[in-house]
Amino acid sequence: MHKILIIAPSWVGDNMLMQPMLQRLKQRHPQSRIDVLAPPWTAALLHAMPEVHEVIINPFPHGALQLGARYQFGKQLRDAQYDQAIVLPNSLKSALVPFFACIPVRTGFVGEVRYGLLNDARKLNKKTLPLMVERFAQLAEDSGSAIPRPLPDPRLEVSAAQRDATLHKLGLTLDKPVAVFCPGAEYGPAKRWPANYFAEIAQRLQHRGYAVWLIGSAKDREVSAKIIALGNSACRNLCGSTDLTDAIALLSCAQLVISNDSGLMHLAAAQDRPMLALFGSSSPQFTPPLSSQAQVIKLDIQCSPCFKRECPLGHFNCMMQLTPDLVWKKLQRIDHNLN
Repeated sequence: MHKILIIAPSWVGDNMLMQPMLQRLKQRHPQSRIDVLAPPWTAALLHAMPEVHEVIINPFPHGALQLGARYQFGKQLRDAQYDQAIVLPNSLKSALVPFFACIPVRTGFVGEVRYGLLNDARKLNKKTLPLMVERFAQLAEDSGSAIPRPLPDPRLEVSAAQRDATLHKLGLTLDKPVAVFCPGAEYGPAKRWPANYFAEIAQRLQHRGYAVWLIGSAKDREVSAKIIALGNSACRNLCGSTDLTDAIALLSCAQLVISNDSGLMHLAAAQDRPMLALFGSSSPQFTPPLSSQAQVIKLDIQCSPCFKRECPLGHFNCMMQLTPDLVWKKLQRIDHNLN
């Protein structure tokens, strides 16, 4: 059996974009066992991927070196006798555990001076692989081999039992069409559409018979409360009340999703939900929602994308000028009942 250890990214969305690589590994090595070393907050998503055999929780906080602890952790993994490690993050720290685990083939892009730590180090050609999903998929191939195209889109399946259990747990019904809003973005405020803009769209959708659910982490509870306070008392603020499994199930219920560029955007795309993805400081040329049901809206202004956590110029025009009227026109193309 070919045993592979994947060193996963830290972000939920990036883990979703990793799935086509896992599928390709299974194609190339049908009898392989794929384990994933990942942060605890991504475990529920990884457990939902049939390609993953075991999720090993990465105990190291983001940014922490903890060299001695990483050595001991890698040493503990030696007994698993992995044949290959594939390191997706580009940091030096992420390559340490496979090295300390003495995994014979350690694959990844060159990154932060990782020669030696990686013995199958690849040079990334950003022009030929512009998308993150393509870059991940490249690491499933032998060095120098091209990725097979077209790549499959990431996919998540939610059972009726899982959906119904989540609805019951949260006291929700499906007696109206559901619009799910994802108003947060973990990376920073420059990726977040203004709360008052979300509020205006929520009002318009409710006038047309939609139930509006707001989902996200506990950090998004405040912005969702603002959306509700602005004339949307019938909306449900579910931020912080759900785990990742619940969020996946709620997205499966949606007739319409409106999301910032976030992990939830990628989870909605993986379920082929009709969606409008709002891009400001980031780029759909790098991490678009991978679904034919998803539409992207973004303003082509000179300073965007800047990929900053906060607007470096102070005006936030990439989102402020993306008005509710512009978004509503795009939504009408997704759902003709809104015309």
